[in-house]
Amino acid sequence: MRKVEVTAKSVEEAVAIALAQLGVTRDRAEVVVKVAPSRGFLGFGSRDAQIEVTVIEDPIGDAERFLREMFITMHMAVKVSREVSGRDVSFDLSGDRVGLLIGKHGQTLDAIEYLVNAIGNKHADKRLHFTIDAEGYRDRRKQALEYKAVKMAEKAIAQGREIRLEPMSAHERKIIHVALQGRSDVHTESRGEDPERAIVIIPSEVRKSSRKPQFSSQARVRQPAR
Repeated sequence: MRKVEVTAKSVEEAVAIALAQLGVTRDRAEVVVKVAPSRGFLGFGSRDAQIEVTVIEDPIGDAERFLREMFITMHMAVKVSREVSGRDVSFDLSGDRVGLLIGKHGQTLDAIEYLVNAIGNKHADKRLHFTIDAEGYRDRRKQALEYKAVKMAEKAIAQGREIRLEPMSAHERKIIHVALQGRSDVHTESRGEDPERAIVIIPSEVRKSSRKPQFSSQARVRQPAR
């Protein structure tokens, strides 16, 4: 919770100083007058106003304002709609040039989502989870990845070898893992370091054979001592 105490000649002056310090507008602040100003009598007994100003936090509003201001700066006409369910907040972007905001495999969209989560959670009491989508791209990409997971799993089984997919974000790797986690004939694991970290699909038979203990042909059996 952000708040400040300010002393000034008048309440109005104190409020203006407090708002400038907090960087918010009057509608985002709660003002409590702790000491009312007084002119005193004949110059005696005068006192300044003392107030306490607390910011009315609006993390979801902060995140949405960040998006809208970013698009204005980019000279893009983008419509922003939002849905809130508990701590999950989703923003959907639409417009003529929204494809520019998606990027290759959603990389630009992921970057925007990262920034929105940072802005929205900066002053949130409890962590919120923000997701950014653009005209249904996330669902289309999810379906494409699930289809690819099944096709590559079948290929790995048919060829009897591991198959490494292209590097993906953590979110997309999770989609692949979940798509194949119910199968007993393949296993998935992530290998490498970001940004080159990728899913490897391993047929179960290949995985089992690689785990069998290897014995050297030159190994000798040790006879028990007599």
